[in-house]
Amino acid sequence: MKSQPRIGAIDTLAFVVKAEHAIDFSDQVMPHILSTPWLIWFLEHAARQLMLPHLEDEESTVGARVDVEHLSPTPVGHEVRCQAKLIFSDQRLFSFDSTIIIGRDRGIFEDSQKIILANFVAPIVQRLIVNIFFRSIQP
Repeated sequence: MKSQPRIGAIDTLAFVVKAEHAIDFSDQVMPHILSTPWLIWFLEHAARQLMLPHLEDEESTVGARVDVEHLSPTPVGHEVRCQAKLIFSDQRLFSFDSTIIIGRDRGIFEDSQKIILANFVAPIVQRLIVNIFFRSIQP
């Protein structure tokens, strides 16, 4: 690692929910809403974005544990803000508290609603070692 991020560091990733982020079982009764797996994907990328300036070129983060409480649905077309806050660091293992907030006014977030609370753990790994392992388990 180039440097250790400080506890309390925060990074935010914003996006607009698209159709490809929605559940695949929506119909006339079940609305077209953001799926939990996509929420986790964005949480991981918010945490990764926070870590990237501290990593060497050959290093990466990988999600190791996620604890999610999905509080509210988010319709397609709404803007979402994912926030990752570093709460623990043990040299090469990092833990983040994450929130995802939707804003009623696109980009303003004055009238907002928290839709997820999460804890995300991400160790630092050597990219080459992950690649070698992955190739070794391929049929």
